Amino acid sequence: MRSETIFRALADSTRLRIMRLIAAMELAVGEVAQVLGQSQPRVSRHISILCEAGLAERRREGSWTFLRAVSGKPGSDPVEAALAQLLALAEQHDPEFAATCQEDRRKLAAIRSAREAEAEEYFAAHAEDWDELRRLHSSDDRVEEALSKALAGHSLGRVLDIGTGTGRMAELFAAHAEHILALDKSLAMLRVARAKLQHLPTNRVELVQGDFAQLPLAADSIDTVLFHQVLHFAQDPASALREAARVTRDGGRIAIVDFAAHQREDLRDRHAHARLGFEDGPLAEMLRAAGFAPEPPTALDDGELVIKIWTGERLPAAREVVL
Repeated sequence: MRSETIFRALADSTRLRIMRLIAAMELAVGEVAQVLGQSQPRVSRHISILCEAGLAERRREGSWTFLRAVSGKPGSDPVEAALAQLLALAEQHDPEFAATCQEDRRKLAAIRSAREAEAEEYFAAHAEDWDELRRLHSSDDRVEEALSKALAGHSLGRVLDIGTGTGRMAELFAAHAEHILALDKSLAMLRVARAKLQHLPTNRVELVQGDFAQLPLAADSIDTVLFHQVLHFAQDPASALREAARVTRDGGRIAIVDFAAHQREDLRDRHAHARLGFEDGPLAEMLRAAGFAPEPPTALDDGELVIKIWTGERLPAAREVVL
């Protein structure tokens, strides 16, 4: 019986500590071992037991393996949520367990600080390039305000932030979404995003390594897809939009924030832009071909480069527009 497996998995103080740790944030297996002061092989055995019981799940990211709690995720078992509440209650009423958990969280704070320091180093190394791009277009605040307005009036539901970068879009919409999947191909950027988002509840935001050309998600599993300053990196943007449509539920929405067509050829070499922005007509055609009904775009033209926000609604398969 699964219930017996669950209670056997919890019949160990180390595994109870692990459950309390991952209730706070997603952690690499090595980070869990660091907090517990135990060898990584020993900690890995405990983690395997928790995962086999369905109380936690592992996720590969390059050469690292991350561990996250299952309770609180959309569709999770009510028993798992109840167990998480029980462990929180146990910490309140068991002084010895509370002291152990408090010490674990003190060590966890050191991990948070180390992540933030690494992110700051990355920002410092790339600040000049990013500042150069920012000077070419509308302020980030104005872009974010316009994007929020473009998505207002619709339930965000499960959000996929493709090319999350620093995690800013996930941070901006976390309070309004049911759940956010922050996806990026770059391990370096995921580390930056993890540092930026680690203050958010683990059941609200999930970081995933992946490519927009082949999303590691089931069909019809997303309500809102975001491409924020990402699509110009795509060699085949039409293919990326078709893949986004595959994972978007009927009636779901897409929002693309990117440059309008421009002639700054230097951005190809200096910033690896595959596309020098997009024209409204061709992008609308790509959206229709992918299965979205495009809507009138928003233009932010107070910079050398114009920023545009293109939105659309996912059509039911039988009603997709054929060009």
